[in-house]
Amino acid sequence: MQKLKLTVVSQEKKLLETEVESVSAVTTQGEITVLARHIPLFTQLQTGELRYLEGDKEHSIVVSEGFLTVNPNNEVIVMVDTATLARDISVKQAEEAIAAAKETMKISEDRRELILAEASLKRAMLEIKVAQKRGTSGV
Repeated sequence: MQKLKLTVVSQEKKLLETEVESVSAVTTQGEITVLARHIPLFTQLQTGELRYLEGDKEHSIVVSEGFLTVNPNNEVIVMVDTATLARDISVKQAEEAIAAAKETMKISEDRRELILAEASLKRAMLEIKVAQKRGTSGV
């Protein structure tokens, strides 16, 4: 079976580069799954869980908004603002982020701060959901 080369890059670093059987992600048009020999594609990603199948094991990455490109040579490139491997998620840190975001949303009247707090809240809640689903809890 042909494989895909998956590369995930955030603003901070190249998070992942590996060969996979499939990649599933949440786009602005809905969820997609990419297999080998997929047509070329450029799409916008929403904050969500990016899943990939490596052998017979499924892995997850929590990604923020960004872009996904499928090249004709079986290469998938994911470019996002932030990304966290499921195994690196800290439930404690996510819970602290939720508390901080909720506090900011209570006291702030600044529109920009409120938007950032809401995004932080959504991401932290997603991290907890993925950690619980994957049976990881981090430190």
